[in-house]
Amino acid sequence: MGKSSFLQDFKAFAMRGNVIDMAVGVIIGGAFGKIVSSIVADVIMPPIGLLVGGVNFTDLKLQLKPAEVVDGVEKAVTLNYGNFLQATFDFIIIAFSIFLFIRLLAKLNRKKEEVPAPAAPPAPSKEEVLLTEIRDLLKEQTDKK
Repeated sequence: MGKSSFLQDFKAFAMRGNVIDMAVGVIIGGAFGKIVSSIVADVIMPPIGLLVGGVNFTDLKLQLKPAEVVDGVEKAVTLNYGNFLQATFDFIIIAFSIFLFIRLLAKLNRKKEEVPAPAAPPAPSKEEVLLTEIRDLLKEQTDKK
C-alpha cells in the first residue's frame, strides 16, 4: 500500500457527500451556538439578573480559599458555578431551538405525505352513457349510408 494509494483513499473519504454535509453542519452549529450564547448573555440574562437583584450569573462563585499574593499576583481558589449556570441556560435554549426546528421539519414532511394522489375522474352518469350510445348509433347509421 503506497503513499499515493493512502492519499487517494483519504481523498475519496473526505469528498463523500455525507462527510462534507457533516462538516458544514458542524461549522453552522458552531456559529449558531455563538448566536444563542449572545442571545442568552445579552438579551435573556440581564432581565433575569434584574429579577434576582442585579446578579450576573457568570460572576457567581464560591470562594474555597481566600486570595493570597503569590509573586505579586493575587490568586484565590474559587468554584465558578455561575459559568456552569450560564452554559446550562445556553444548552437549554439551543436544545429547545433544535427541537422546534425538527418539529417544524416533521410537520412539513407530514403535510407532504398527506397530499392525496389525484383522484380518478368520476364515472360518467347514466345520462352521459346513454347519450354516448345514441351518438355512436347515429354515427354508425350515417357511416352506412
